[in-house]
Amino acid sequence: MKFEHTLDITAEPAKIYQLYANVAQWPTWDPEVLESSINGAFVSGAVGSVKPKGGPKSQMTFLDVKPNSFFAVQCKLPLCVMRFEHELVLKGAITSATHRVMFSGFLAPLFGRLIGNGIKKTLPATMDGLKRAAEAK
Repeated sequence: MKFEHTLDITAEPAKIYQLYANVAQWPTWDPEVLESSINGAFVSGAVGSVKPKGGPKSQMTFLDVKPNSFFAVQCKLPLCVMRFEHELVLKGAITSATHRVMFSGFLAPLFGRLIGNGIKKTLPATMDGLKRAAEAK
């Protein structure tokens, strides 16, 4: 099960990536995140935590971090893995930002309905917050 939302942002990928890399500040632009942290640098293999609105605090592992272009995080659920991908593609003076959420594993259909449908509804607000933060100043 997969959900995604793409939005064009008038900012360079490096500026948007800085917002991603400052994990503790995610709640300032993502209205669905109440608390977020990372232990150490924003690199592949790092571990952190996230407390979403209406959900429990969860451990997340940072996967495949590529400066200024891509990163993914993974949270484990019972018999399911929830993966969030964030992709930046420069198109002239515009950066196309895509946030993608995927569920895999035995209980993916259940969690996709229980959690995924809510995420799908809130992805546009998250992306709007990212756009506002990146285009500020």
